[in-house]
Amino acid sequence: MKARLKFLPISFLMLLAIGCASEETVESKKAKLEELRAEASTIQSSILELEAEISALDPEYAKQNQKSILITTAKARKGEFDHYVEVTGSVLSKKNVVISAETGGRIMEIPAMEGMRVTRGQVLANIDAETIQRNIDELETNLELATTLFEKQKRLWDQEIGTEVQFLEAKNRKESLERNLASVKTQLEKTRVVAPFNGTIETVQVRLGELVQPGTAMFQFVGESDLFIEADISESYVGVLSKGDSVNVTFPSINQELKTKVSAVGAIINPNNRTFKVEVFLPNLPQVKPNMISVLKIKDYENKDSVIVPAYLILSDNKGDYIYVVEGETAKKKYIKRGRTFDDEAEVLEGLQGNETLVDKGFREVGDNFRVNISQQ
Repeated sequence: MKARLKFLPISFLMLLAIGCASEETVESKKAKLEELRAEASTIQSSILELEAEISALDPEYAKQNQKSILITTAKARKGEFDHYVEVTGSVLSKKNVVISAETGGRIMEIPAMEGMRVTRGQVLANIDAETIQRNIDELETNLELATTLFEKQKRLWDQEIGTEVQFLEAKNRKESLERNLASVKTQLEKTRVVAPFNGTIETVQVRLGELVQPGTAMFQFVGESDLFIEADISESYVGVLSKGDSVNVTFPSINQELKTKVSAVGAIINPNNRTFKVEVFLPNLPQVKPNMISVLKIKDYENKDSVIVPAYLILSDNKGDYIYVVEGETAKKKYIKRGRTFDDEAEVLEGLQGNETLVDKGFREVGDNFRVNISQQ
């Protein structure tokens, strides 16, 4: 036991010494690693400088030394390029009218409700007609008497009995009562407010029991025929759009499309939103209703013989717009003159012939004269 205790401090000191030596070794290795990294960075910089110098002196070496980049391709094409102004419009009706009372009285019945579709002649409201009906009854009684007197006077006149004045007075009284009766019956018909054509009740502006006078607005009424689309166009298109321009119309709610034309162009700029009105002709479609939202694509430009490329492939630098084309196994930078852009396609006015192969996927990784490897997928 004593022998073991005697050797314990010596073992402990040896382990401590080995631990210190290990720590010194790790620190020295870390330092050595940093030195090597610095040397590697310096060597790499020297390699890049030498490669650049050699490439400048020997272009063939640069081409062989360059790593190829995997890409896919797209084709430039020649064809018709159309540009459209795309705006949101609303379906309106030229038969958007306010139906007013034509005679005075108290409203006795309102069968119509907001949003109701009605047909021509359908009753929308009834106005109290009691007074008018009494006048009709009285006139009919007087007319019956006047007719009887006229007939008797006429028989006497035919027998040359009585004077001509008596005959004419009887005739005039009868005809006057007939005209009065017809006029009052017309007033009676006007106590029935009816739909002037097929359409929809937008708003009901009166209530049951309300007293109305001739001219009182009762209903906002929109017809289902003579529909058109109205849209607001930016003033930047003044002089560009004109009557007769082609329009593609889409109705998102019913997933329906049609092609039509601009029927009218407004002459006044709205000072609040700097737009002008455009009306588009709308044929009679059963599913299209007033106030329906539509999307208009109005053609404002076309080029029958244009070079067309995907718009996202066009890049820009301080010299202008450019695009990468594939020539053999190399990407070439081609400067172009861009025209208009619509629906992810761009018109190229100068710089391409229309039969080029373009760098598609990978176009941001390549540069001028970069070697490329075209993917077969």
